[in-house]
Amino acid sequence: MTLQQSSVAGRSRPGTRRDPGRLTQEILMIAPAVLLLACFLIAPFLLSFWTSMTNQPLVPRPTPVRFIGLQNFIRIFNDPLFWTSLWNVSRFTLWVLPVQCGMAFATALLLHQKIPCRNLLRSMFFLPAITSMVVVCVVWSTLFQYPSGPLNQIVGFLSAGHIKPIDWLGDPSWAMFSIVLLSAWQAYGFQMIIYLAGLQGIPDELYDAARIDGANALGRFWHVTMPGLRPTHVFVLVITTIQAFKLYTQVAILTQGGPKGSTETVVHYMVRSGFGEQKLGYASAVSVILFVIVLAIALLQRQLLRRFDV
Repeated sequence: MTLQQSSVAGRSRPGTRRDPGRLTQEILMIAPAVLLLACFLIAPFLLSFWTSMTNQPLVPRPTPVRFIGLQNFIRIFNDPLFWTSLWNVSRFTLWVLPVQCGMAFATALLLHQKIPCRNLLRSMFFLPAITSMVVVCVVWSTLFQYPSGPLNQIVGFLSAGHIKPIDWLGDPSWAMFSIVLLSAWQAYGFQMIIYLAGLQGIPDELYDAARIDGANALGRFWHVTMPGLRPTHVFVLVITTIQAFKLYTQVAILTQGGPKGSTETVVHYMVRSGFGEQKLGYASAVSVILFVIVLAIALLQRQLLRRFDV
């Protein structure tokens, strides 16, 4: 075959040119997803951004709604309570990430092994994740009761009475830590399922090759399991961070932002401004700021993990 014939044959291969009919089919297939994203994500965000530039109240009033520019954002940045809420939710995120992800990873490693009643145990450990957070908060409020709640009784028994009862939800030093425990216990089953899927995606041939090379259990874990879970780690950390910054239900039910503002979060601050004080424009500005913060943290987190080859 001559060079000219081969070039003609190469140009005539299927797939070298985009078929207009196929391109139209692909556009029609992704159109419903794009339409839903535009209706339920992009359009609400743009509407919220516009509302944040106005003095829009929650309930219509005789006074007209007017454009006020960046005044809501300036007021937010000058409000010490906003910075307190941002610090609290950042502290919550830094605490809950290792606790929740560590529990999920350890449980997934255990339930990935061939142990009796493995499927039943998986269902039991995943059960809190599908339980309503309101129900979980009611149950844990009983455990946190001061001074004679079950947790205080356990602490007193383990310390032989040397540790006095702890006011888990009424002491500013313990309130956020208590919410971290509750939140990690309720949500770690979701991350556990993701880790289980990641572990099942690692080929058994890699473990067999590591055994042939003389690697022990720790070596197989470090050189086979951990590299195989790199994408899973990235996904879990990003998703958990986003969920942590949306902390609201636990605070609204158990502490209402107290004691002394120690559990006030950005979402609780936003809801109280929008519904309690009926400042819809102000609350929309808070939501825009929260969106930008979460997006920046997620992108930064992803870049850092890529840099360290995780």
